[in-house]
Amino acid sequence: MWEYYGQKRPPFALEPQEGQESVWDYPRPPVVRSFEGLVEVKRKGNIIARSERACRVMETASPPGYYIPPDDTASKWLQPAPGRSFCEWKGEAGYWSLIGESRGKPVGWSYSVPNAGYRMLAGYISFYPARIECYVNGERVRPQPGEFYGGWITGSVVGPFKGEPGTENW
Repeated sequence: MWEYYGQKRPPFALEPQEGQESVWDYPRPPVVRSFEGLVEVKRKGNIIARSERACRVMETASPPGYYIPPDDTASKWLQPAPGRSFCEWKGEAGYWSLIGESRGKPVGWSYSVPNAGYRMLAGYISFYPARIECYVNGERVRPQPGEFYGGWITGSVVGPFKGEPGTENW
């Protein structure tokens, strides 16, 4: 959790209202928690994923990422995409693209063998809300700023968020 001269949040952090969370109250390294609400991912009216058993990953300064179990993802729409990336906590990630749209950027990623502490994410897929429609409890998610980031912004989280202009050194 962020600490700024004994304060819980830095002075520039927005104050959450009732029913909201501040991303500045999330810990670093990130934590994984189960999420009991409805998470949906859609493309042109087709349901790519739908789950009430998703996980939320929460990390200081970033909106949460939602990871959907493979059984709740329509594999007929997804194919492995080229490329890999590495998270210092979760491990090596592989990417997913939509079948028939492989020329574009990947729409999601997953960790087939996550590091210890993140094993519950094995095979779960998270999606980029900037590249595909994502919903939490019926609310359309806004994408986290910055091309690389995949956080899901809803009305229940406040920032500022990593990836916004001026946050390059966070």
